[in-house]
Amino acid sequence: MYYTPADPAIARTIKKLPTAKTSFPLDVQRLETMDSPIVAQLFRQLFRHPACQSRRNLATLSSCLQHGRRIQHQHQQQRRHMASRHTRGAKQGLPEKESHWQQRTELFALDMTDEYKSYPTVTANDLRSRRERPRKVKMLMRDFIEDSLYNPHYGYFSKQVVIFSPGEPFDFNALPDEPAFHAELGRRYTEFEDALDAKEGRVDETRQLWHTPTELFRPYYGEAVARYLMSNYVMSTYPYHDLIIYEMGAGRGTLMLNVLDYIRDIEPAVYDRTKYKIIEISPSLAALQNSQLLATAASRGHAAKVEIINKSIFDWDARVPSPCFFLAMEVFDNFAHDVLRYDLDTEEPLQGTVLIDGHGDFYEFYEPALDPVAARYLRVRHAATGGKYRVPYPTSRAARWLRGQLPLAPNLSDAEYVPTRLMQFFDVLEKHFPAHRLVTSDFHTLPDAVRGLNSPVVQTRYQRRTVPVSTPLVHQGYFDILFPTDFRVTEAVYRAITGKLTRVVGHEAFMRSWAYVEDTRTRSGENPLLSWYRNASVMVTV
Repeated sequence: MYYTPADPAIARTIKKLPTAKTSFPLDVQRLETMDSPIVAQLFRQLFRHPACQSRRNLATLSSCLQHGRRIQHQHQQQRRHMASRHTRGAKQGLPEKESHWQQRTELFALDMTDEYKSYPTVTANDLRSRRERPRKVKMLMRDFIEDSLYNPHYGYFSKQVVIFSPGEPFDFNALPDEPAFHAELGRRYTEFEDALDAKEGRVDETRQLWHTPTELFRPYYGEAVARYLMSNYVMSTYPYHDLIIYEMGAGRGTLMLNVLDYIRDIEPAVYDRTKYKIIEISPSLAALQNSQLLATAASRGHAAKVEIINKSIFDWDARVPSPCFFLAMEVFDNFAHDVLRYDLDTEEPLQGTVLIDGHGDFYEFYEPALDPVAARYLRVRHAATGGKYRVPYPTSRAARWLRGQLPLAPNLSDAEYVPTRLMQFFDVLEKHFPAHRLVTSDFHTLPDAVRGLNSPVVQTRYQRRTVPVSTPLVHQGYFDILFPTDFRVTEAVYRAITGKLTRVVGHEAFMRSWAYVEDTRTRSGENPLLSWYRNASVMVTV
C-alpha cells in the first residue's frame, strides 16, 4: 500500500482556449500566486461553516489573501520546521496556530495508515442521502469525484451551477471581427451577472457561472445538430419509426428548443413524428428546462413533444428497443474517473483511494488490488486498442531503470485518470438503448490540467475570476472537475462494448458539414463558430 498526500495549490489564471465550462471574461486575470498551505488554510476555514455562512465568509477572502501575502515569508520559515514527519501521537499535541493546516509533501507527510485501516469505505451512492460532507471515511477517487459533482445536497451541479444566457442571439454578420465578438460577449456576461446580483439583493462572489456553445451560438449550433439528426433519420428509419431523441445534460434546454424549432419549421411531417426526452440528474436544471419550455408561445408549442426525466442515467432501468438518437454534448468531461499509478519496476497498476479525516482534509492511498470496475476497464481498453494506448511512464525498461537511479526517484509513476464511469455509460447504452445512435461532443485537450495523464482541470470562480487548483481533492461542491476525452481510446471502447461503428471528426469539420457557416461569419471573414472550440471533437454512431 502506498500513500501520497494531497497538496492543493492556487495557480495563476491564464488566458485559455474557450471551453464549454470556462468562466468568462477570458481576458488574462491573475491571482497572486501564494504558497499552497496559506491558501488552503484560508479556503478550509472559510468553507468549514454551513453554506449560508461560507458565502458571507468568502466575502472576506480578498482581505484574507492580502494578509496571507504579508505573512508569506513568515510561513516559509515555519514550513521548514513543519515538514518533519508526524506520528499519531505528535498530531495530538500540535500548537493551536498549526492545528488547522499542515504542509504536506511527497517526502514528509502525516502518517495516516492507522486511520486508513479503521475508516469505513463508502461510495457516492451511500452518500446521496447525506446533507453534510463526509468525514472519517475513505472512498475510491471516482466516488469522491461523483460525490463532489452530483451529490443532491451539496454537489457542484446540484447546488452551485448557473448557466450563462446571452439574451438575444448575436448578430455575427454585423460584428467587425472576432475580438469584437469577444468584447460583446464580455459586456453581456457582466450584464447577466449584474442582473443576478440585483435580483438576489446581494453580490454573490462565489457564483459558479459558465457557458456552452449551444448558448453562445444560438440558434446556429442547435440547427446544425438538427440537420444532422433529421438527415440521418430520413435516410435510415423514416417513415417506419418515430424520430426519438434523448438528450443527457441539457443545461438550460436551449439545444432542445433550437432542434425542435428547426424541425418544425423545415420538415413539419418529421416534426409530427418527433419525441424529445431529456435525462437530467440535477433537480434545479430540470426545473429550469421546464421553465424554458413554457417561457414563450413558440416554445410552449413543443410541450407535447418533450418529456423531462429527472434521474441519473446510471439509474436507468427501462429498455428502449426503438431506434433513437442519444445526444451527450459536453457530458463526458464531467464523468467521474478512477486514478491509477504504476509500479515502475513491474508496471503493475495501483488504484487510488481518498481518505477524509476528521477535519475534512484529504489524503491519497494506492493499493495493488483493483476493484472490479477499474480492472474491467483496463481489460476492455487493452483488448479494444490492441494494447496501443498511452501510459504515464516510459515504456522502455532501460529508461525506467535510468530514471530510478536518480536521487529521490519515485517508485510509482505519475497519476493516470481512467474514465471508468464513461465505460459504465456505454454499458447503459448497450443494455437499455440497443438501437441508439450516439452523438457526442467534448474536449480532446484542456489547458491548465493538474499533473498526470488524462488529468482534469479543477477550478472554481471567486469574484468573477476563474481560480484553478492543482488537485481534484478539493472542497466538495465548490469546484468544477472536468476531464479531456481521448477519443481514439473512447471510440475503441465504445465499439467493443456496443458493437457499433463510429466516426470522430473535429468540431470545425462537423460544423462545416452541418452548419450554415455564413450565419456566424463576421465582416472580417473570421468565424467564431469554427475557431472557438477547436479543442473539441465530435463522435457519432454510423
